[in-house]
Amino acid sequence: MRAVMLHAPGDIRVEDIERPTLVEPTDAIIRVTAACICGSDLWPYRGAEDVHGPAAMGHEYIGVVEEIGDDVRDIQVGDFVVGSFVASDNTCEICQAGFQSRCIHQVMMGSIGTQSEYARIPWADGTLVKVDGEPTEEQTKSLLAASDVLGTGWFAAVAAEAGPGKTVAVVGDGAVGLLGILAAKQLGAERIIAMSRHADRQALARQFGATDIVEERGEEGVARIKELTGGYGAHSTIEAVGTQESMLQAIHATRPGGHVGFVGVSHGVTLEGIDLFVSTVSLLGGPAPVRRFLPELIELIMTDQINPGAVFDLTLPLEEAAEGYRAMDERRATKVMLTF
Repeated sequence: MRAVMLHAPGDIRVEDIERPTLVEPTDAIIRVTAACICGSDLWPYRGAEDVHGPAAMGHEYIGVVEEIGDDVRDIQVGDFVVGSFVASDNTCEICQAGFQSRCIHQVMMGSIGTQSEYARIPWADGTLVKVDGEPTEEQTKSLLAASDVLGTGWFAAVAAEAGPGKTVAVVGDGAVGLLGILAAKQLGAERIIAMSRHADRQALARQFGATDIVEERGEEGVARIKELTGGYGAHSTIEAVGTQESMLQAIHATRPGGHVGFVGVSHGVTLEGIDLFVSTVSLLGGPAPVRRFLPELIELIMTDQINPGAVFDLTLPLEEAAEGYRAMDERRATKVMLTF
């Protein structure tokens, strides 16, 4: 089968590799009908993470079940499915508490790779959710977003306790930050402040529900948010970048007693104890338990209540994946969809 492989920083190739087979009786094999490139894929692409190439890439996917293991009961061959970027059994105590991304049997799909024609899905019954009906082209894009960036943005908004009467600040205008805005709007936030310097992303932020745009960064950005909120800061803040500056910006922009939902993959983030001590804010985040939200998100998508697929501003065939990585790296694209 054809698959996207990273050989070294900046060196993406689409190559023939062996088609996956069932390994465990709880596995399924799916024919991937669409995949995409994640902002977190850019960390190894840029050399910010060690690359031991050739490495299979991708962890976001939708597709059709081709084969199931002997112990798979809920998912059937022929089902059109959406899965999380973390495979989980969905039955352990951690999963039942709503944190499937930290399942005691977790398998990170990035270690398997889903930017490929076929993919092996561990813990198929716990990881995959069947989609009823025939999705439209727009719904298909949105279902693909649900596999990671929508679920991650949704978790960030929930972790930040976005809701009615709340002011939500969003640090980061990539796909996750933008969909955090959509989530905050759906959760009933009264005011949503998007921190963005890019006109195209500002427009999409407003489409998703942002009421204010702040272009300043760092302490200037914090000061601007304080100014917009009568000196108090946001009730809820979403951190969707993963850098030292973005984390401190999120914490400092949040009012005492507020909540920060952080989902940016952290690189080089170190927090002084005094920053946490004097902030008097609650922090919750990490890898999003997308599986927790998938049934609700699929329902919202299939009834056309939300359109998260709008974050895809570039669609390319799998064979042109290298251009997709370049486009996202150079900020010529917010989110790239790969078709088969």
